Amino acid sequence: MEPPQAEASIDGRNLTLQTLEAIARRGAAVRLAPAAIPAIEASRAAVDRIAAAGVPTYGVNTGLGALSNRAIPDSELRALQHNLLRSHAAGAGKPLPVDVVRATMLIRANSLARGHSGVRETVIETLLALLNAGVTPLIPSQGSLGASGDLAPLAHLGVVLTGEGVVIGPDGESMPASDALAGAGIEPLRLESKEALAIINGTAVIAALAGLGLADARRLIRSAVVVAGLSAFALGARREPFDVRLHEARPHHGQVRIAMAMRDLLGSLDPQHRATGRVQDPYSVRCVPPVIGAVLDALRPLDTALQVDLNAATDNPLVFADDDAALSGGNFHGHPLALPVEYLKVAIASLGTLTERRVALLVDGEEYGLPAFLVANPGTNSGYMIAHYLTAGLVAENKVLAHPSAVDSIPTSANIEDYNSMGTTAARHLTEIVGNVTKIVAVEALCAAQACDLREIVPPGILGEAYRAIREHVAPLESDDRVMAVDIERAVELVASGRLAQLVDLEAGER
Repeated sequence: MEPPQAEASIDGRNLTLQTLEAIARRGAAVRLAPAAIPAIEASRAAVDRIAAAGVPTYGVNTGLGALSNRAIPDSELRALQHNLLRSHAAGAGKPLPVDVVRATMLIRANSLARGHSGVRETVIETLLALLNAGVTPLIPSQGSLGASGDLAPLAHLGVVLTGEGVVIGPDGESMPASDALAGAGIEPLRLESKEALAIINGTAVIAALAGLGLADARRLIRSAVVVAGLSAFALGARREPFDVRLHEARPHHGQVRIAMAMRDLLGSLDPQHRATGRVQDPYSVRCVPPVIGAVLDALRPLDTALQVDLNAATDNPLVFADDDAALSGGNFHGHPLALPVEYLKVAIASLGTLTERRVALLVDGEEYGLPAFLVANPGTNSGYMIAHYLTAGLVAENKVLAHPSAVDSIPTSANIEDYNSMGTTAARHLTEIVGNVTKIVAVEALCAAQACDLREIVPPGILGEAYRAIREHVAPLESDDRVMAVDIERAVELVASGRLAQLVDLEAGER
């Protein structure tokens, strides 16, 4: 984790993706805004009045799901909270990454801070104390259906608040939650009525995966454009496909932006080092603006949905203190996030497919004056042959991961919960696709830089900066083969770092 950034505050209404990433990944401190406290207290007081009245109210003094018709006596309300967390902490699979869990904690705290969940201020403060202490609940990645909230993973978070479960400590070690809380000076919670349900009944895990996946996808697209420009330069590609007049004639937002970026990278004149008499380049080069432009545009629906969900009350029931109303609805349902996540999955997978085609052009580049597989003495050496295999395998894997989860639903809880979004699965797959395409772009970066070396042409300007960044991480492949996995890992680190992404601005004014 990078050094801490400036302190942020949450109030249930103003959380941004930038703040989410700063806290989840860079260790920024966070506090509850004092202005949010009156609404939190009013909401909790309303819950207490509802409970005291004895009227059966879902989530306050009843069972849950198919057990909602079971009244719970006052003497068992606290037991219900802790039993709810224990029974729902039924996840499986490898743990979610630390940054995803930290984002989940922040999103859940911010939702509770909105003042419609009926929890005490201390519940929110305990979540923030864990974040600030670097204590991260160990949450299995499988188990959520993306409706009724992310019940299972959030229950694994909830048990930690009470001193049970397992956490990852500040130094990355796994330990019992009770030890970590004691070491951080955090008192375990003894939950009151409705509080356990408020903790587990929301879209925080979907939003965390989708939010961090969106941030990574945005950087990846910029990196992919830079690397596509480097490949086009190395291949001596024609410039006319990026002419402003073409894109003014079909002015899709993303297409115009990507064409502008390619002009900035390559210039407008056809290169002197053209190595082929082609009057047209293959689609993987010529159609970069419409294809990557469409991928860029696919960011917007998820961005819009997250701007709402990061600052929404997503549990059930919601409490409205003005008239002591506890309204049962479906704000926990993940479908508003699931659908744009699915769209972005397909878009980023298509980015990987396009990128792999340019890798194929480079490794089979004899028409462009390049030796087979980008290596001296091919035959004795295999060069980038199997690196291309890696990209092909990742493209095939992405086709499976891009299959939509949100078109399916398995009814649960005795058919009371009869339509589930499966959005958490979709969001997990989005992050995997982004990771796979990062690897594909990294391989293209290696091949493009190698092609420049073999053609003995060093790119000018921005592409020269990209070339030098690649060469700082990976030396040219000269006379003999070497273990390619090491080179690929270093290139992946470069692409994931965002250093190449910083070289191009896709938000600048059109020209």
